[in-house]
Amino acid sequence: MTIQKVQQQINDIGEAKTFSAIGDPGCEGLGTTMMEVYAHALAASAASDFTLVVGDLVPQGTDRFYADVTGLTNCIAQNPVYALRGNHDTGEYDKHFGQHNYVLKGKYFTIVVLDNALRKFEPEGLELLKQTLTDSDVKNVVIAFHIPLPNHFTKNSVSPEEFANLQAAYAPYKNKIAYFICGHVHSRFIDKVDDITFICTGGGGAMIEDISADIKAADVNYHIIQFTYEQDQLHYAIFDLNHTLYGRENTDTIIRSKLYDTVQGELMAHLKYLMFSERAQRRGYDKVAAFFRALAESEYRHARNFYAIYDRAKLFSKTIPDFIPVEEFEHRRLYAMFQDHAKEKQLPLTQQAYSAAGAAEKVHEELLREAENMDTFNKSTFYVCPICGYLMTEDTGRCPICGSPAFQFIKFTAEKDKPRDK
Repeated sequence: MTIQKVQQQINDIGEAKTFSAIGDPGCEGLGTTMMEVYAHALAASAASDFTLVVGDLVPQGTDRFYADVTGLTNCIAQNPVYALRGNHDTGEYDKHFGQHNYVLKGKYFTIVVLDNALRKFEPEGLELLKQTLTDSDVKNVVIAFHIPLPNHFTKNSVSPEEFANLQAAYAPYKNKIAYFICGHVHSRFIDKVDDITFICTGGGGAMIEDISADIKAADVNYHIIQFTYEQDQLHYAIFDLNHTLYGRENTDTIIRSKLYDTVQGELMAHLKYLMFSERAQRRGYDKVAAFFRALAESEYRHARNFYAIYDRAKLFSKTIPDFIPVEEFEHRRLYAMFQDHAKEKQLPLTQQAYSAAGAAEKVHEELLREAENMDTFNKSTFYVCPICGYLMTEDTGRCPICGSPAFQFIKFTAEKDKPRDK
């Protein structure tokens, strides 16, 4: 299946009864971590008759980025994929995707796609909406666009005056409108606008963000919206994405092995560069130190991209509990065993390293158990000994493991030290 280049304003979708909506896969960049989420979204949409991407396929509207996202979509998608123009989908959009305003007309429902990427609905789009609604065969209408309408959750929307222009176009046939749907905001909310259900979905790749006191990033997972026609009505359901949806990369045993090796190599490079940066800093080579910190960060980002393919993180709310058994096993069994072996073989440096790490891992486990309930976790300042890596929640004067003085401790402080809004 391919991304559809829409050549005409009215397009027949026949007896389609389902479609899925994906929001904002590429506006923050086409890096692997973002595109990996988009790949899972496409896989989750496969059972639908078609998919609609509600804007921001790319970070910038150049041929190169459009070609990249089109190639990836065509490789993974298992149904037709339509797009509408977002504020990042500029430049060569028409060349790759065709019409800005168009209609997907079917027997059971109709989608009217409108361009408001510049925070204004185009006159030709509003006229197309009017004409479509006058058709007696049209029912269960979804009006899709990118920038939200004025709503109760975010001010990142079109102006009230611009909404009034849209409202004037559909008002005589308001009873035909089933949903408004948009993207742009990297989250998800359901609202009522003019007594019509309004769905905002921006969970197809871009980093989820806080949008209000009521909707925090921690409460929203990457997702798609699935629509299904049943009993003469169009219904919607939210489908959260998980790491099991798209697994093609991991079915190749050679690639999976190489991905693991590459992650290890990139992380080793990250560590080596970071260590050399510290040495350069202590010797007064500030510019060299900054360069090697940048190298280390680059290698970490490489590792992150490869790891995203190898083993994507679980849903945010379910992540911390998975860390606890690892830390517990390390300090109770693994490191203790290695420490005993090193002692028996008279390998004092190895024994010392495992002893210090084991003590730190015990603290890690204890704090992770506290942090498992993120809403009640109340510690906001942490200290790490730069010599042995011991983690502390208060300034102890000296590291209790290796004796390093407190002035060397690396301090970490929460940016927002206040209760979470409800």
